[in-house]
Amino acid sequence: MMSRQYYPIGEQDFKSLREMECVYVDKTRFIDVMLSSRNKYFFLARPRRFGKSLFLSTLQYFFEGKRELFKNLYIDTTNWDWKPYPVLRLDLNRNKFADEEALDEVLDNLFRKWEKEYRVETIADQLSSRFENIIEAAYKHTGCQVVILVDEYDKPLVGNVNNDIIFEHYRTKLAGIYSNFKSSAQYIRLVFLTGVSRFSKLSVFSDLNNLKDITFSDDFADVCGITEKELLENFQPGIQRLASKRKVNFEDAYLSLKRNYDGYRFTPEGSDIYNPWSLLNAMSEARIGGYWNATGAATVIAEALKNAEVDLEKTLNARWSLDRLAGLDLRNADPTALLYQTGYLTIGNYDFENETVKLKVPNEEVKKGLFNDMLPIYTKGKRGVIEGVVADIIDAIRYGEAEKIMRNLDTYFASIPYDLRIEHENNFQNALYILLTLIGVDAKAEVHTSDGRIDLLIETPKYIYILELKYNASSDLALRQIEDKQYSRKFTSDSRKIFMIGVNFSSKTRRIQDWKIKTI
Repeated sequence: MMSRQYYPIGEQDFKSLREMECVYVDKTRFIDVMLSSRNKYFFLARPRRFGKSLFLSTLQYFFEGKRELFKNLYIDTTNWDWKPYPVLRLDLNRNKFADEEALDEVLDNLFRKWEKEYRVETIADQLSSRFENIIEAAYKHTGCQVVILVDEYDKPLVGNVNNDIIFEHYRTKLAGIYSNFKSSAQYIRLVFLTGVSRFSKLSVFSDLNNLKDITFSDDFADVCGITEKELLENFQPGIQRLASKRKVNFEDAYLSLKRNYDGYRFTPEGSDIYNPWSLLNAMSEARIGGYWNATGAATVIAEALKNAEVDLEKTLNARWSLDRLAGLDLRNADPTALLYQTGYLTIGNYDFENETVKLKVPNEEVKKGLFNDMLPIYTKGKRGVIEGVVADIIDAIRYGEAEKIMRNLDTYFASIPYDLRIEHENNFQNALYILLTLIGVDAKAEVHTSDGRIDLLIETPKYIYILELKYNASSDLALRQIEDKQYSRKFTSDSRKIFMIGVNFSSKTRRIQDWKIKTI
């Protein structure tokens, strides 16, 4: 019988994790990759809860020379001399930064600690100057160059994106702090920064032109997260425990984990990555759940998508260049870049000829979380309303009951209070797409044919549903368009039964006005 494993849920301290003998996926080979390069300034962007803090903690103990913690890990087999370096770690991840003084307080507390440790007299008023003095003093006090680790460098900015005064105050303050990475280069061994994004237009790194961004580097593709190989090498007892609890075989339990938590890809040629937070929680609880979604809602992103009036299906399957994804204008963020950098979209494939990536929603957990947060924003209805009609819609689609589908959709939209209902045509189409996709239906929006575009296409093993959506028109007009443009022609050789459904949505009543159905 396999022994019970212990999982470091929320544990971001490498020393504690190792001493408690928790499961640890060895990422120390990436330290060797860094040391083998000629760079000493690194930046890595990854979504929240992907292990960035743990990797920084690993770097901290490594450079502090704590070799006993690295026994049986890759880096212990290298010829590193394990000489201790002074390490300055700025952890900006644990504070909310709600006012102008919050960042100053965090930095002041850190600097006082280091000033005491390296015997620096606090004579400078500016935090930037104090940090410069600390770096030099740490070098002179120890005789070794300094390692600087910054966890979530952008947290103060992200939290104040809608507050111009505090945002600019923090941007200026952080730019001054980070400018020391260049001015104090002679005293520095390595700088490693993490964050959700490298904001291109904030001038935070304007003086640091030799910062190596490894976000899209294939050499660091799986520095955070868990690969398929790592899952099977490190978590077999946990997978078996999940299988036993769910009363399924090992393969089914593994596939359930893959469907819900795999699918992330961060570099052009990188392998698929499992979300470590969700995977560890699923192993610990022996249950498939929405663990990553519970750590933060997508409400702000959903509002941005709605306000931009984007075609949702296209946005969630967009093709972009890596350069566009790498630089995010935080004050005027494109919804697609925002979705990618916050983890709701990931790289699906890479076109080497055109140097573009096809984006996708990574897995079922993310899709459910995102759509659950988007649906009430697009429809402005209560989330719980959907539960009463979901089963009926699913059954009706499965059994070819087109009239029942429309009655239940009408019930759903009619249940929303009048003053909260959908007001725009594009939002109606997106709301339908979200609703159907959320309940597991294979729905596609804006499907191209030789004569036009199908507004919404639903396919099952036995049935095809072609929906044309009109706004303040008539269902007769919508159905006639399906016939005139011969949208069903692409399915001529298909043996499945085809339903053509014309739907009219009224801006006056803000609900489905009527529908017409014809079968082939």
